[in-house]
Amino acid sequence: MKNIKIVTCFLLVSAFAKAQQLQSYIDEATTNNPEIQAFELRYNIAEEKVNEADWIPNTELSAGYFISEPETRVGAQRARIGVKQMLPWFGTITARENYATSMAEAEYVEVTIAKRKLTLSVAQSYYRLYEIRAKQRVLDENIELLETYERLALTSVEVGKASAVDVLRLQIRQNELLQQKEVLEEEYLAEQTAFNNLLNKDQDETVDILTTMEIPTEDPIYGSDALALNPELLKYDKLYESVSQSELLNQRESLPMIGFGVDYLPVTAREDVTFSDNGKDVLMPMVSVSIPIFNNRYSSITKQNELRQQEIETQKQQRLNVLESAFAKAVSESNQARIKHNTQAKNLKQASDAEEILIKNYETGTIDFNDVLDIQELQLKFQMDQIASVQQYYMQQAIINYLIQ
Repeated sequence: MKNIKIVTCFLLVSAFAKAQQLQSYIDEATTNNPEIQAFELRYNIAEEKVNEADWIPNTELSAGYFISEPETRVGAQRARIGVKQMLPWFGTITARENYATSMAEAEYVEVTIAKRKLTLSVAQSYYRLYEIRAKQRVLDENIELLETYERLALTSVEVGKASAVDVLRLQIRQNELLQQKEVLEEEYLAEQTAFNNLLNKDQDETVDILTTMEIPTEDPIYGSDALALNPELLKYDKLYESVSQSELLNQRESLPMIGFGVDYLPVTAREDVTFSDNGKDVLMPMVSVSIPIFNNRYSSITKQNELRQQEIETQKQQRLNVLESAFAKAVSESNQARIKHNTQAKNLKQASDAEEILIKNYETGTIDFNDVLDIQELQLKFQMDQIASVQQYYMQQAIINYLIQ
């Protein structure tokens, strides 16, 4: 029981360390990634449009000079100066601000989606790096094992219990493993570049990868109901709301506009008569109303908004179907990875037992190096498959986290 507690504690600490290490990279990517910065700038622009919405039509100034001055009872009118301001109907500016706010909220959801996708990309790249490094360590172990077998074979050749061909076969196998290791190193460098680019860092920056990752004994219980909170679906809710706000704005804009103004007309005094208002300038306040009599435009916009909302609803349903399929696939492949991992663990135990039998046979002088190579190849295959299963498990867990957390 004491040993079990120690192992359990080690696994918990290892899982916590993995989570902390990976989370630090994710935080760094979220801060430095240019794509995220671009999305945040788009959101800032959308927020600024709320301030832009608070506007009224330009003030109209007019001035005219009478070439032929009209005569009035109080004198001749020389010019006409006017100012007029049109004002939208009550609530129009508020409706415009609400629409801009709804569009900004939709852009904010896009930022959230981009961050989630970046988190997924960083995690998956991290797990690919882990897989490559783990496979390289397994290859190193197998190369050392083959070197041990080679020494045994050389000893057997000296006493006439093996041929030089057995030694050459072991050396050829070592060369193949060295080749695999070098190929994996090239893959690692390429993946390291991709990982650092996600973090917007130097391509040659060293990435700290955990040496050991284990599949936990139990998974949390997943429910597809959490998909409803996925930002990819919330985006459609925000878009639907923005269309609703667009329609409210359209209804306000279809109402009349009210204008207020004043005209000033300077008058020249008459010299042939004398009376109290002689030469009195004219000041004429005015009120005007702009009535959208021909409002087919607004009716068409209303119809477009209705169709747009229907389109958004169908798009949301389609996206929900895609996410549900992706969720089911990720859970299935995660379970498959666990099954494969457990199977390879059993195979490795049996291969290890076979290896022990071969070693005991060597002590009696009956070792067959063809069997040695066969067992070594099987062990390597099982080890590689087990590492791939661990990588597959965590890759699928990253997808599940993207979908429901």
